[in-house]
Amino acid sequence: MDSETNEQPTRSDRLFTGGERPYDPEDLVMATGHDPTPERVEKARKLIAEKGPSVIERYLP
Repeated sequence: MDSETNEQPTRSDRLFTGGERPYDPEDLVMATGHDPTPERVEKARKLIAEKGPSVIERYLP
């Protein structure tokens, strides 16, 4: 929560793509347009391990 405006961060405010820092499996799930569930996060974790960190690029504009 932003203490100055008391607003909740938007979904895009929580999405990291690797430019700011390495991204998490949760970020990859959100980049695909889905909400992070334990199953989707685990699938994303495996995909990152198999394909490498550049895998997120296929979901970004």
